[in-house]
Amino acid sequence: MFRRTTMIFAAMMLTAGTAYADPIEGNWRTQSGETAAIGDCGGGYCITLKTGKHKGKGIGKVSAQGGGQYSGTITDPATDKTYSGKATLTGGSMKMRGCVLGGLICRSQTWTKQ
Repeated sequence: MFRRTTMIFAAMMLTAGTAYADPIEGNWRTQSGETAAIGDCGGGYCITLKTGKHKGKGIGKVSAQGGGQYSGTITDPATDKTYSGKATLTGGSMKMRGCVLGGLICRSQTWTKQ
C-alpha cells in the first residue's frame, strides 16, 4: 500500500509543474498593438512576436529574479539591436524596460496580458 501511495504522489508531483505556469508565460499585447508570446525555453523565458511586421521573430529572453521581476535581454525587432532588459509584472500588466550604457539610457513599454 505504501509503495502504491508513493508512486501516485510521485506522478502527481511530475504533472504539477505543467499545471502551474509562471505568470509571465502567455500572450501579451505590446504597447504598439502587436502580440508577443512568452514561453519557457529552458533556463528562461523566450519572447517571440506572433503578429505584426516582424511576426515570428525572437525579441528577447528573460529569467525570473523573484517577486514578479525578470531580467535578461530585449531586442528591438526593427533595428536588431539588443539591450539589457528587465520586466516587472503587476497583475495583468508588465513593464518592459531596455537599457544601454549601464542603465543611463532606457526605454520602457507597458504590455497587457491577453
